[in-house]
This record gives sequence, C-alpha cells and structure tokens, in this order.
Amino acid sequence: MIYPAEPFRIKSVETVSMIPRDERLKKMEEAGLNTFLLNSKDVYIDLLTDSGTNAMSDKQWAGMMMGDEAYAGSVNFYHLEATVRELFGFKHIVPTHQGRGAENLLSQLAIKPGQYVAGNMYFTTTRYHQEKNGASFVDIVRDEAHDATLNVPFKGNIDLNKLQKLIDEKGAKNIAYICLAVTVNLAGGQPVSMENMRAVRELTSAHGIKVYYDATRCVENAYYIKEQEKGFENKSIKEIVHEMFSYADGCTMSGKKDCLVNIGGFLCMNDDDLFSQARELVVVYEGMPSYGGLAGRDMEAMAIGLREAMQFEYIEHRIKQVRYLGDKLKAAGVPIVEPVGGHAVFLDARRFCPHLSQEQFPAQSLAASIYVETGVRSMERGIISAGRNKETGEHHKPKLETVRLTIPRRVYTYAHMDVVADGIIQLYKHKEDIRGLRFTYEPKQLRFFTARFEYI
Repeated sequence: MIYPAEPFRIKSVETVSMIPRDERLKKMEEAGLNTFLLNSKDVYIDLLTDSGTNAMSDKQWAGMMMGDEAYAGSVNFYHLEATVRELFGFKHIVPTHQGRGAENLLSQLAIKPGQYVAGNMYFTTTRYHQEKNGASFVDIVRDEAHDATLNVPFKGNIDLNKLQKLIDEKGAKNIAYICLAVTVNLAGGQPVSMENMRAVRELTSAHGIKVYYDATRCVENAYYIKEQEKGFENKSIKEIVHEMFSYADGCTMSGKKDCLVNIGGFLCMNDDDLFSQARELVVVYEGMPSYGGLAGRDMEAMAIGLREAMQFEYIEHRIKQVRYLGDKLKAAGVPIVEPVGGHAVFLDARRFCPHLSQEQFPAQSLAASIYVETGVRSMERGIISAGRNKETGEHHKPKLETVRLTIPRRVYTYAHMDVVADGIIQLYKHKEDIRGLRFTYEPKQLRFFTARFEYI
C-alpha cells in the first residue's frame, strides 16, 4: 500500500500538549468515564468525531470574509444552492444548522405515525427523529455488515431480499421511505455500491416508495466506487457523486463532514410540495429558508468546501490516511472492523475485551482506557449508543460493539497516526486490566452523549 503525502501545506498551527497519566485518570473519572464529557484542552489527539472538526482551506477562510449576513435572501445561500444543484442534481435545497436539523424536517414531513422506515443500519440521531415521529426503524443492511471480521467490499449495501420481504409483509403504503446511508457509519464507515443504489431505486420505484440518502460522507463513498467498482475507474469523483444522487428522491446532509466545514447542513428534495412544506417548517426550528440557522459566511465556506472535497488528491489522501492507521493496528494483531472504512478505524471491543460481557459495556470502558493510557479521545459505538427499545425498555444489543477512532479531515499527519497506533497496541498487551462499567446516570434520549458511569 502506498500512502500519499498530505496534498496541502500547513499555514497555521494550534498547540496541543499531553497531560500526565495520573491527571488523565482523574479527568476521566471526573467525566464519568464518558469521553464526550472531557474538556478538549485535556486531550492530546482528538479522534472523538470527524463532525465539524475539519481544517478549512485558505479559500474557505477567504470566503468567510464575504459573508452576507442579510436576514433574508443572503447571496451566500444562492451560491450554496447553485453548488448543491450542480454537484448533487437535486432541484431544491433547504439549509439547516447541521445534519440532524435536516433529519428533523424530513422525519416530520415524510412520516405518518405507524409507518416503517427501512435503512442500511441505523444511525443514532436519525433513528431518534424517525421514532419520535411515530415510525419503526427496520434494518435491511446485508448480513455481512454485522460481522467485524469479514473483509468484503461494499458491506453497506442494502439487502434487496430483506427490502422485498418488508414490502410484502407491511405493504408499500406503510413504508414512509428508505433511508440509504452513504457510507454506513456504525458498520465501520462501509460504502454502498452504485449497482446496489440502482437496484434499490428500481425496486422502490416499482412500489412507489421514496428513497432519501444520508449523504453525510457521500464523497468518501464515491471514492470506494471509483476504486473498487468496475466501470468507474476512469470517472471523476464529481461524476460519481452526481450519478449516486440520481437514484434518490432527496437527501439529508451534515456539512460538517464532506463539506469540510465546522457547522452546517441541508435537506434536498425534488418534490415541489415537500419543498414548500419544508420551507414553512424550517422557519419554526432553524430560521428563514435562505439561512436555516447558519450565518452567511458558513454557507459560503460550505459551498467552497463541497467543491474542494471533489478533488481526487484530497479524497485519496483522506481515505488512505485512515487505512494507514487501520493497517498498523491490524499488523500488530489488534482486532478492528474490516475492511477499514472511509472516516474512522473501528476497534472490535468484543475481541479486544473478551473477558467483558456486552452488559458490562466493553466499548465504553475501552474508550475510557484509551484516553487514560494514551491521551487520545475516541468514542463508543455499541450498546450505549444503541439505546433502549422504546416499547420494552430493554437495551438494544447490536452485534457490533466498537470503539471509533475518527479522523478529522486535514487536521492530523501520519506521525499522529503512529502515536495513536503505538498507544493502542501497548494497551492491547494488557487488555485484561480493562474493567466493566455500569450507569450512574442514564439519560432517556441519546444517552451516549451525556451518560455517566462507574467501574463495576
């Protein structure tokens, strides 16, 4: 594997420092063993998320100075609108403060209580909005996505047989829409093939079912199609992205990922009536339809960043920097989700901590241990993130119990990845010391953000 050098020069730096282990242990305990509750100044390398943690380019910063902060009709909105129309191909765009704002709008407008939303694995905030508006989520991702050890391409694909079975059992009119994520975060950042997108579009069209993409990491997905799917090797990332969205009725987008900004998102659709309703509803939750909770300067940076993300040199380095970390860990025998996805390396906490049952929250404890031992902040993606069944109150128990090492875009170097890998490799050598946890405080909604724990 050849790992390309960073396709940028560093012009501005932010100083970070490592606090001593004893102090990190104290900070972790004060945070209730939840990495979300740490103060960022106490973190050496922050791999909590790639959401809004990107480094912006000189052109984006220059664009920030051209922010039109008009309350209505901002020039920057029209630039963003034209950019999204060109690159994604959708007719309408409604800006929101971030991706979950778009999820909120879509869920309220497209779901009738008692309906089903099917998708290629859930995502936390997405499922929350769907369930809050009366839908039941049905996972129709291919079975291979739930097996961390299988190294097969396009593990994010929808299983067409599962989709057909759902249609046969529930009826097409009872399916609000299909939520197709590109890529699939909780499966390890796994991509979806263009062939699968076409097939999903063909099947849903035959039954009059809408398809909305979670487009958060669509550029990363496009890279995998170019790299691994026959017939796309000579197509540009821009061409691939445009074709991907041609098989959808709309999308939700968190601009904090593949738009290379720190805040922002949008909802896209082709349906005129849905757009009219979305314009009315966005005023209630976000702001005017021409700013949607964003400053004009943020919309300008998002429009510029989306074009920069389409550059092959950028996305090749992005994907392969993540692979570099995964390859180092795998070579040392550290169990990870395979293949390595586009935005993060996922540690397989079941195999990392075989001495802990899932009810002892191994991924949550592993994330806390990684911080204490290395100063690196990661996050749990397992039983804590999955939450509880809204009807039975029992824990959802996903097959994947993981810790996500999420790489911000254009922020860290390969040397930082070396530090992360070396620290985790050393921790793996005494993994038996990692202890199980229990709740001391459990929020009712999206508990992984603010829950607190103690050692059993």
